[in-house]
Amino acid sequence: MTLCSAVNISDVLLRGSQKGEGYYKRRLGDQDCSRRTRLTCHHNNKDTRRNPSVRGAMARRTEIPSAYYGEPRKFDPTFRGPIHNRSCTDVLCCVIFVIVILGYIALGTVAWIHGDPRKVAYPTDSNGQFCGQKGTPNAKKAILFYFNILKCASPAVLINLQCPTTQLCVSKCPDRFATYSDMQYNYRSNRSYWEYYRQFCKPGFDNPRKAVAQVLRDEDCPSMIVPSRPFLQRCFPDFITRNGTLTVANKTAFKDVLGQTRSVTELRDAANGITCLLDTKEVGMKIFEDYTNSWYWILIGLVIAMVVSLIFILLLRFTAGFLLWVIIFGVIAVVAYGIWHCYWEFVTLMGKPDADVTISDIGFQTDFRVYLELSQTWLVFMISLSVTEITIVLMLIFLRNRVRIAIALLKEGSKAIGYIMSTLFYPIVTFLLLAVCISYWAVTAVFLASSGEAIYKVMPTQPNCMYANLTCDPETFNKTNVTKVCPGSQCTFAFYGGESLYHRYIFILQLCNLLVFLWLVNFTIALGQCTLAGAFASYYWALKKPADIPPCPLFSSFGRAIRYHTGSLAFGSLILAIVQLIRIVLEYLDHKLKGAQNVFARFLLCCLKCCFWCLEHFIKFMNRNAYIMIALYGKNFCTSAQEAFFLLMRNVVRVAVLDKVTDFLLFLGKVLIAGSVGVLAFFFFTRKIPVIQEEVPTLNYYWVPLLTVIFGSYLIAHGFFSVYAMCVDTLFLCFCEDLERNDGTPAKPFFMSPGLHRILGKNDQSPKKSKG
Repeated sequence: MTLCSAVNISDVLLRGSQKGEGYYKRRLGDQDCSRRTRLTCHHNNKDTRRNPSVRGAMARRTEIPSAYYGEPRKFDPTFRGPIHNRSCTDVLCCVIFVIVILGYIALGTVAWIHGDPRKVAYPTDSNGQFCGQKGTPNAKKAILFYFNILKCASPAVLINLQCPTTQLCVSKCPDRFATYSDMQYNYRSNRSYWEYYRQFCKPGFDNPRKAVAQVLRDEDCPSMIVPSRPFLQRCFPDFITRNGTLTVANKTAFKDVLGQTRSVTELRDAANGITCLLDTKEVGMKIFEDYTNSWYWILIGLVIAMVVSLIFILLLRFTAGFLLWVIIFGVIAVVAYGIWHCYWEFVTLMGKPDADVTISDIGFQTDFRVYLELSQTWLVFMISLSVTEITIVLMLIFLRNRVRIAIALLKEGSKAIGYIMSTLFYPIVTFLLLAVCISYWAVTAVFLASSGEAIYKVMPTQPNCMYANLTCDPETFNKTNVTKVCPGSQCTFAFYGGESLYHRYIFILQLCNLLVFLWLVNFTIALGQCTLAGAFASYYWALKKPADIPPCPLFSSFGRAIRYHTGSLAFGSLILAIVQLIRIVLEYLDHKLKGAQNVFARFLLCCLKCCFWCLEHFIKFMNRNAYIMIALYGKNFCTSAQEAFFLLMRNVVRVAVLDKVTDFLLFLGKVLIAGSVGVLAFFFFTRKIPVIQEEVPTLNYYWVPLLTVIFGSYLIAHGFFSVYAMCVDTLFLCFCEDLERNDGTPAKPFFMSPGLHRILGKNDQSPKKSKG
C-alpha cells in the first residue's frame, strides 16, 4: 500500500495535526509520486468517494487549522473555566494608569484653583464685573448691553466679549428706537425720557445736558438704542422677518445720533448670522418649556421602557426562539405600517394646492409641523422606510441559516443570563461610573476654560491711535500718556487669559483632559466587558449546570478584573483612546477645512478619517475578545489579544456566520422596544388616547418629549441587550475552545449543550473512537 492510500493519508494527516501544517505538506504535498503511485491514488480516491465512512474520516482529517494561527488547545482535565490561580498582568501600564489618575486629580485641582465658572456662566462688562452675580451691584443686572453694536463684526465676537465698544450690565434690554440727541430734545418737556435712557448709561452719570460730542467721546451713554431681546444673556437687535423683509420693531430703517438714516440691514451685517441664532433661541426656549411641562410623562415613558426591556429579557430566557422570530416579523410589520401611513399621507396631500411646495422652498421653520403639511416630506419618509424594509427582508432571505444559528446561540445566552441574573443589573454600575467620568471631565473643562486673569486693552475712539489694542491697567490708565495722545481712549475689559506657563498651555491641558477622559471611559467599558465575560465563562465551563457554577460568579469576576488585570484593561483602553483622540482631531481639522479650496488636502483628510474609523472599530473588536481571554486565562493584554485573534482565525468560518447576525437580531430587539414605547408616546402626546386626553400637557412641539422617550428607550434597551451581546461573544469563544480541547467522548466530554453543538459544532467533525 502506497503513501497515497486512504489509511496512510489518514495517519499522516493525524500526525500532521500534532506536528503542524508543514509536516503533512512535506509528506503529501511535496512528494513526487510515480505513475503507478498516482494510479493507486486515483483508485483510492474513487473508493473514498464511494465510501461515506472513509469520506467522513477524510473530511475530519483534512479540516486541520493552519499552523500560522497557532496550535489548537490541548485537552486539560483540570481546566474548569476562568483560572483562579493567576497573577497581576501589565503591571507597568497599571502603575502608569494610577499615576495618570493622580495627575488627573491634580489637574482638576489646579483648574479649580485658577478657574472661575462665573466667567462662563455670567457675561462680563467693560470693568471686568460679572452681570447678575449675587452680592454685587450687578446682582439685578444679568444682561450685557453693547453701547454701539454696529462696531461688532459678528455674533462670535459678541459671545467672546471682544466687541470694541463699551459693555454695560443692565436689568433689561431696550424696547424702542432712541438716540441721545432725541433724549436731550425731549428732556426739556418730559423728564421720563431721561429716566428711561439713563439705565443704559454708565452708573453715576447724571448729566443729561452734557454735549453730545463729549458724551460720545467719553462713552458715558450709548449714542443710540435699538429694540433688543436677550440671548445668551446679551442684548441683540430684535430681528423679525416679515414677508421676506428684515425688520426691527416693524421698521426697516432708523436714524442715528447724527440724524443720518441707517438701514436695519446694517445691524444685520454688524451681527452677521444673528437671525439664525435668534431662531435657534426661540426654538430652544420652546423646547425648554416643553421639557418643563412634560418631564413627568417622559420619566414615566422611560420607566415603561425599562420594565418592557426587563420583561423582554426574562421572556427570552424561556421563549428565545419564538420571541426572536416575533421581533423579526414585528419590526417588518412596524416598518410596513410606516410605509403605508406615509403613502396614505402622501396621496392625501397630493390633492391640496399648497402641499406641493418643496422643503428647500420654505427653508428652515421653527414650527416643524409645517413640514408635515408637505407631500415631499412624506415621500422622503416613505422612500427611507422602503429602503430599510427591503434591506431587512433581503438580509433575512440570504442569511436565514445564519439567523437560525444566531438564534441558537442567543438561546444558550438566555440560559446563562437566567442562571446569573445579577448580570442584568451590572449596566447600572457602568452607567454610574460613566456618569462620574463625564461629570469630572465636564467640570474640569469648564474650570480650565475659565482659567485666567482679566485682560484689559486700550479702546481708542480714533482709528489711528498707536496704543490701540495694547494691554493696559485700568487703575493706572488715567495717569499714562495714552489719554493725551489718543483723547477719549478707555481701558476696557477684553477677555480672560494670562502670560504664565499655566495659561500658555491651557490648550494642551484641555487635550490632556480629553485624552484621560476617553481613557477612563474606555476603561470603564472594558471593566464591564471583562467582568461579564468572566461570569459567563464560569457558566459555560460548568459541566453540570447549574450545580457546578461557582457562587457569586459576577462578583468574583469583578474582583479578579480589578485585582489582577487593571493594567491589561488600561493598556487596551489607552490604545483605543489614542485612536479616538486622533479621530476627534481629524474631525476638527475637517470642520476647519470645509471652506478650503485645496482639493488634495480635503481628499487626504477624508481618507485618514475613513482609515481611523476602520481602525477604531477593529480595535474595539479585538479588545472585546482580548478581554474575554483575559477573564478566562488571566494573561496579559498582548498575549490575550493574540490568542483571541488566532482562535477566531482558526474558526473563521463560524466567525463569518455569527459576525454581525447576532448584533443584527439584538438591534432589531432594541428597535422594537424603542418603537413600541415611541408609538405609545406618540398616541399620548398627540391626544389620541381618549381615556387620558385631559392629562396631556400643552406643548409647542410634541416631538420634543416623543424623541426624548424614543432615544431614552433605545439607550435603556441597549443597556440590557449589551449584556446579551457580551454573553454571546463569550459563549462563542468558549465554544471554539471547547471544540479544540474536547471531542465529546466520556473521557473528554463537551461542556456545551447538545443543541448548541448540533447547530454549531457539527458532530461529524469530532473524531470517533475506532475499534481495535
